[in-house]
Amino acid sequence: MPDADGSAGRLSLDRLAAIVREAGSVALRTFGGPLRSWTKGGTSPVCEADIAVNDLLRAQLTLDAPELGWLSEESEHDPARLDTPGVWVVDPIDGTRAYMAGKPEWAISVALVENSRPVLAALFAPALESLYLAKAGGGATLNGVAIVASESVRLAGLRITGPKSVLQRLPALGTDVVIEPRVPSLALRIARVAHGRYDAAFASSDSHDWDLAAADLLVHEAGGAVTDFAGERLLYNKPEPVHDEVIAAGRACHRTLLELARTARVERA
Repeated sequence: MPDADGSAGRLSLDRLAAIVREAGSVALRTFGGPLRSWTKGGTSPVCEADIAVNDLLRAQLTLDAPELGWLSEESEHDPARLDTPGVWVVDPIDGTRAYMAGKPEWAISVALVENSRPVLAALFAPALESLYLAKAGGGATLNGVAIVASESVRLAGLRITGPKSVLQRLPALGTDVVIEPRVPSLALRIARVAHGRYDAAFASSDSHDWDLAAADLLVHEAGGAVTDFAGERLLYNKPEPVHDEVIAAGRACHRTLLELARTARVERA
């Protein structure tokens, strides 16, 4: 039955954690081994594990609240999601290329979105044994320990990651900024800002709801910020679930980096 917390109140973080852990076990069965794969849209890889994890998540997450909508990278898009009280936004395996190559930086990303914003999130990287959880207003954790985004203010020494196509356009970063290797999973890249592994992370345009929603809530609940280059919060479950360039950072350096990003945006125009 509905409760005062809305759709998010129907599923505890413990239950969500159990579901994504089960999904992780399914994914690990074929991780590093031979598996069937194909492409969609000409360039995007899909493998049998993507589908197996997607099917498990959908069955479990919709069990108690079938009225909620569903938006997944590996499901046919149903416009009925736009008229539901909430929608599950899922990437069964974010970082499929890394998964298929036997590299550990891939993740299962799940978020519940209400009124265009995530209210519940789980991000699980099974090969790294890293489980991130967050609930709107309830903080964020990594493996059960509360996490906080970086409070660094100065550019010198900042640890930044993202696509070269974005980072190379940012003026005045300086030689003291540490450019970290780009993480194959965009969700995991953004989530690492939530516990200060990176001070900031960038995403190029054309990222999707399922790449960002769970990590977005994690960073916000850890005291950071995730916005587009105009400084606006991201809105989810729109008819076209696609986003422009994104910056995630601790709030102190977010303001500075946002100014650099805005300058780069003007120069590009």
